[in-house]
This record gives sequence, C-alpha cells and structure tokens, in this order.
Amino acid sequence: MVSVTHSVSEGGLTAESTRLLGEGLDAPGRALVSEALAAAWPRYEGARLGTGEDVRQHALGMALIAASLKLDAEARAAALAFALPDFEERDAPPLAARLGSEVARLVAGLARLKTLRLVRRPSAGARSPAHKQQSEVLRKMLLALVEDIRVVLLRMASRTQTLRFLAERPGELRDETARESLDLYAPLANRLGVWQLKWEIEDLSFRFLEPETYKRIARMLDERRVERERFIAQSIGQLSAELAASGIRAEVHGRPKHIYSICSKMRSKDLDFSQVYDIRALRVLVDDLKDCYAALSVVHRLWAPIAGEFDDYIAHPKGNDYRSLHTAVTAADGRALEVQIRTREMHRHAELGIAAHWRYKEAGSGARADSAYDDKIALLRSLLSWREELAGSAAWATHIQRAELDDTIYVITPQGRVIDLPRGATAVDFAYRVHSELGHRCRGARVDGELVPLNTPLASGQRVEIIAAKQGGPSRDWLQPQLGYLHTAHARAKVRRWFAEREEQETIARGRTMVAREMQREGATHANIDALARHLGLPGADALYLAAGRDEVGPMQLRSALRGGSAEPEPAAPAPIQPAAGTRAGGDILIVGVGKLLTQLGRCCKPVPPDAIAGFVTRGRGVSIHRRDCRSFALLAGRFPERVVEAAWGEAADARYPVDIVVEAQDRQGLLRDVSEILAREKINVTAAHTRSRTGLARMSFTVEVEGLPRLQKLFEAIRELKSVLAVRRA
Repeated sequence: MVSVTHSVSEGGLTAESTRLLGEGLDAPGRALVSEALAAAWPRYEGARLGTGEDVRQHALGMALIAASLKLDAEARAAALAFALPDFEERDAPPLAARLGSEVARLVAGLARLKTLRLVRRPSAGARSPAHKQQSEVLRKMLLALVEDIRVVLLRMASRTQTLRFLAERPGELRDETARESLDLYAPLANRLGVWQLKWEIEDLSFRFLEPETYKRIARMLDERRVERERFIAQSIGQLSAELAASGIRAEVHGRPKHIYSICSKMRSKDLDFSQVYDIRALRVLVDDLKDCYAALSVVHRLWAPIAGEFDDYIAHPKGNDYRSLHTAVTAADGRALEVQIRTREMHRHAELGIAAHWRYKEAGSGARADSAYDDKIALLRSLLSWREELAGSAAWATHIQRAELDDTIYVITPQGRVIDLPRGATAVDFAYRVHSELGHRCRGARVDGELVPLNTPLASGQRVEIIAAKQGGPSRDWLQPQLGYLHTAHARAKVRRWFAEREEQETIARGRTMVAREMQREGATHANIDALARHLGLPGADALYLAAGRDEVGPMQLRSALRGGSAEPEPAAPAPIQPAAGTRAGGDILIVGVGKLLTQLGRCCKPVPPDAIAGFVTRGRGVSIHRRDCRSFALLAGRFPERVVEAAWGEAADARYPVDIVVEAQDRQGLLRDVSEILAREKINVTAAHTRSRTGLARMSFTVEVEGLPRLQKLFEAIRELKSVLAVRRA
C-alpha cells in the first residue's frame, strides 16, 4: 500500500503527489487525471469548504487516497473534480463533455451523499438504541443511493481527508464529525474490508473524542507504530521461513492492532491492557485442513504458547460456522503475539459469509438479519478483493456496476431523518411512516423542493416534505389501488382504520339518538344508561349506542328493558310459526324433551344450519330459536335459565332460512347492480334490502333466504370479489 499520510500543502501540487496520482495507470488514465486537474484547479483557487479546509487540499487528499486504494482513473478524476459543479460558471460546458460521462456520474453520486447526517449526535458512550438503529439505516442508505461502489469508497476517502484536516482544529465541528465517522463511516469501511481507511478513521475520531484515553493507551503500547509494523514484518519473515522448511505452503499476513480497536476490546470484554494478546497479530492461510494443525505445531515450536489462550474453532466451530485456529504466543521480545490459522476456504467464509468479522463484532445478539444487505456487502467485498487483478480491464467496468441492495428505498425528512420504505412507496406512504396524524392530514408533497402528485413513487436519496392541512382526514381515493396513492400495507391499514372509526362514531351517534328517543317515549329520560346497557347484556353505554345504531338492539327491546321486563326481542313480523309434532318442531328443528310446541326463529340472530342453536320458551309464542352466541339469548338465559331448552337442526327438505347480511364498500356507480347480479346468479331470494352512503362509504343491508351456512359462505366469497368491496358479514 502506498502511504498517503503525508501532509498536502494548501493550494499547490508537488512532483511527488502528481506522481502518486498517476501511479498504476496507463497513458490514457494519466491523461484523464491531468485533464481533471486542469479543469478543477483554477476554479478552486481561494475556495474553502464548510469545515474551513481549502478545496484544493481536500480534492488532492481524496484523490491520493483513491490512488492508494488502486481505484481507476475515472475515480481519481472524480475525486479531483468533486466540487467542480459548485464553482462552474453558468455557461460552462457540462462536466461530461470535458471529463466523460463516467466521471460526471461519479461526481453526481458524491453530491447525493453529501447531505447524509445522523439525526442525533449524543456524546460517546451515550448512544441510544434509536440512534444506533438510525446509524444502521444510514449505512444501508449510503449503499442504496449509489450505482457504483467507487462512490462509496470516494465518500469514505473524503471523510478521511476531513478528519486529517481537523486534527489540529479542535472544536464542536470536529467532535460532531468524529462521532458521525465512528457511527457511519468506520463500520462501513470495516464491512467493505477497506482496512487502511477503517483504522485511520477510527483512530483519528477516537483521538478527537477521548484524547486522554487515547494518549494513555498510546503510552501503554510503549512503542511507536512504525516499530510495531517492523516487528510484524520480521515475524512474518521468520514464520514464513519455518513453514517453508516444514514443507507447508502458506501465506502469512499481519497488521498491528490500532489504538481504537485495543480500547474497544478492553471495554467490551472488561480486560486489562496486559490481557489483550492480539495487539500484534499474524494470520496464516494454508491449502487444506491438515496443514492448519501442522502450521500450529510450527508456531508453537517457534514461540512459547501462552496457557489458556488456544481456541480450536475448526473442531468446535462458532454458531455462525466460523472456523479457525487461534493461539497466543510469547515472541522473542517477551511480548504477546496472536496467530490465526485457517484454510483459504475458511478465510473466504469468514470474510464474505455469515461469519464475516463485522457480523459478530458489530451486529450483537439483537441484530435483525438482512440477507439482501449481507449479499451486497459480500459482493462489494469480493469486488474490492478483485480490484488489483481487474483494474483497467473490461471486466472491472462490468463488475463495478450497480448491485441492488434490496427492494428498499431511503428518503430524507426536512429534519434530516432517514426513512426506509419499500420500493414503489409514495409521499402518502412516507407521511404515514413518519406519523399517522401527518398521514391523515397529508394534502401535498414537495420532493427535492418541487411539488409532485401524491401518487408519485419516491426514490432513494430524495428529500420529502409533506404539506399538511390543520385538520381533516384521508381521502377515499387513496384506497383505490388503480390510483396508486398507497403502496404499503401499513398506510392502507391506517386509512381503513380511520374510516372504520369514523363510521363507528356515526353509528354510535345514530344509536344515541335512538336510545334517547325511546327513553323520552317511556318517560325515563333520567334512567342510568350503563345500568340499561347491563340489563341488555352489554358492557356499557357506548356498546349500547353501537348495538342500537347497528340495529342489533331494537326499539321494542329498549322499551322492555326500560320497563324492567324481559329484553327478549319481539319481532314485528315473526317468522312462520310451525306446529311441533312429538319432539320435532316443523320437521327441521328438534326440541329435546318438549313436545307440541310452536317454534319461531329469533329475528335478533336469524340462525341457519349448522349454527349451534338453543331454544327459549316464551309466553304465548312457543319456543324462540337462537344461535348460542346470540347476545339476546345470553341475556334471557341468564335471567330465566329454567326456560332454556336444547334444540338441534333436523333434516327438512328444501328448507330456507332468513339471514341478515351487510355489505360495506367504497361507493361507486353500479355497485348495487353488481351485488344484485350476484344474488340473482346464485339464485338467492332477497326479502328486504336497505342501502345508504355517507362520505363515500356504502353500507347495504339485505335479508336473504339460504339453505345453510355453506350456501351463505359461497355468496360471501362471490361478493368479496367485486371491486371496491371492503367487507361482507352477517348482521
């Protein structure tokens, strides 16, 4: 890796920085970088970013980091030209015309990511679960917004350069930038495997936020980083030679652990500094399983193992199937050295599979699985590992194209909060996701400052502002699928619930009026409503009003209850009364233990075979047959249990039973005609019908005659297939 940690002087280019910018590029690539410099440098003269950094300094630093990552010429040119659109004259030729469409696309992608910010920036160590969740959404959004992984890498390079600039400029801006970097960019660099940026972002941010802790750990390390790197290089050479002498083909890699990682491990595992054995670590990759244990033997022969610091995750894999040998040894200088040994296949699984390092270090036990996100991370890390082999080739151009994250989009509120929604979601879906009340009062939307229709699908990265009325509710048009206002089930449920609650309130108002009217007729205007409701077997006043508004409690029942008598419903036009023969009533209802009685079907519940039924012996009208779950029957049975008789359905031929049904639907032209056609097609006899429509919602009540429940269910299924029908049920 080319070191780019040297300072970049403000405003100018050195011969060394110019050489590094073109390192590894062919002649056309170097020419493109030179063109970007020629286009950007005059425009940047004297310009500064919001942080106070000179624009030239930032562009050059970002481009040098891109070069150290071995990114291609287009990426390096885009780094140099990142701010060019902000400083161009109005009549200047388009960026694509001068530097090519690829560079222009990368610059545009960088511009889209500039507004990403965390909603809350609490002090270190006080991050709430909501803050962590928002950070994770931002990481996903950052990946979802880009069509090219180079944009993500350039954005991380930009942040690294910003942290370098702020190193000597303490203040609130530096602290906020450091917290955001730890929450967003360092984890992303870790997941993508861009280790050289990860450790620098983490160490710089940690140094800004906790300078005393940083200095204390630095002192405990008791050596400069350069010396640690020299030790690792010597250890790699020594172990590689021993493995080769033993006939083991192996690759040995190593990197000293950086300060932030040491502190994190000490805190998470409550360790003393002396107990952190992987401050200096090696990783050995071998060809097959037997070589793992052979290499372990070589390591322990070369250095003395530390007791209790050996883990065999090959014989006993972790729960995520992570496999490797871990050992800690005492090196020649008397200090600890950690060594990990695994096959290349195990390494690929650890880096790209479910056991990837970031999964078990960052996700935690409560993390939600997201396989689509994991797949994209794995793909991106694979692409990064191929960049040296494919750089400059046609294959690289193919592989760097968009890898879809999932079917999620990420949009931003005016306050900077990131909202994740399913692809295809609209401004109305967005409003309901922010708050139900905002959704109800939504009347318009601005997307990136421009008014758009409410049924316009949103896209990732857009800033959405909802125009809301002071009061009001949703439109019934939103529930029409063909109009495309609602895409999410969450928003549809909220809208339907609003209309259902409004309908219920109207029903309660009708019921309250009816109850008041009957109380006035009976001269009982001061009666206790709750007591009256309990007398009718209902829990309270609202339940009574609702039952009265739905015609489940009729005027006769109310008057009887107000007089203190039976609450049994007394039908105005009773169903046909049938003489009982022996123990069989009318040939289709069997009355157990009672003979020669008249029977009638209760109009309150209208039972139909094979409903579970029971009988109630009335005064002068024989046996009234009710469904066992009928409220009126429950009330009567509670007051007069001695008058309850068992009943069952007989086997009457061609018997038909009256049933009340209710159809609720969004009102439209031809709705009643369509329902009537189904009733006629199913050869259902209708004995009564009543329809009404309020605020666009139609409620149709029918009394139909059917042979039994199977026939009724078939009718319901046919009606539910009609457009705009919301519900079909028995009254």
